[in-house]
Amino acid sequence: MQAFEYASPTTVKEAVDMLSSKWGEVDILAGGTDLISLMKEYLHTPRRVVNLKGIKELGGIQKTGGGLRIGATVTLDELAENSTARSEYQSLVRAALGVSSPQIRNMGTVGGDLCQRPRCWYFRQGFGILGQDKSGASLVVNGENRYHAIFPQPPAYFVSASSLGPALIALGAKVKIAGPSGSRELPVERLFVAPRDSSSREIALASNEILTEVIVPSARGVRNTTYEVRQKEALDWPLVSASVALRMKGSTVTNARVVLGHVGPTPVTAAEAEKALAGKALTQETATEAGKAAVAGARPLTGNTYKVQLARIAVQRALLEAVKLRG
Repeated sequence: MQAFEYASPTTVKEAVDMLSSKWGEVDILAGGTDLISLMKEYLHTPRRVVNLKGIKELGGIQKTGGGLRIGATVTLDELAENSTARSEYQSLVRAALGVSSPQIRNMGTVGGDLCQRPRCWYFRQGFGILGQDKSGASLVVNGENRYHAIFPQPPAYFVSASSLGPALIALGAKVKIAGPSGSRELPVERLFVAPRDSSSREIALASNEILTEVIVPSARGVRNTTYEVRQKEALDWPLVSASVALRMKGSTVTNARVVLGHVGPTPVTAAEAEKALAGKALTQETATEAGKAAVAGARPLTGNTYKVQLARIAVQRALLEAVKLRG
């Protein structure tokens, strides 16, 4: 990899001051499970790497205001083993445990999961975030696209790689972001964006901002879970995932959130599935109908029509699993 300057600040302010106003000049290091491979492939060539692991305020999981605060440098293992998360936020725990490598769960962080770059092989082979040739034409549309989006947002056809994103969106979580002008909050659903050009990023952070923590509302009384479909049980990203959060009165759904992962450049909120569930008893039949509604707007590419069926089944099974859980 290219030589770089290494910095290890102890406060968020110090870290922000070390960043750059231009993407590519400085990178942030947390667990390093994505950044190091990007640097080894010369996809990222920063002049400086800012290590966040020495900043204590970015760690820890605490109950706060009836909800949960999760520091950006909390590892996936810490999240999966947290007692409050295990009792109240099953969707997050299942998403974290879906990362089947113990080594990556031990190193990978919550902030890193949300900010990781796409796994798209065109991007990873140096064809840019949009997978385009020198003329600007998409290599994805008529190329090898079996793992790409079935809810594309042209010119973006990659899929968001975040495991936790869909669950956090379904739970109504927010992220806190620190920058030169202070801190701000952003709903997780607005953190993910589909780039419109090759110079843009897929998260709504500026190059001189840091994601510092995640705030998740109370999920007491909310039945929530994540269901993933994978090609193999060994370390791999899901083909599709579905995260659901249900408020129920008896067997009747009073409010539903259904969010699909790994099917679009951003996690996809299945609004039609949510409408199909509202005011109805959650049965095999209504779960099946919600699954169909979730993929009604899918626009698969030449090689990934199979993902439509997988997404439909993932929604159906997530709903049926959630209704068995205690809220």
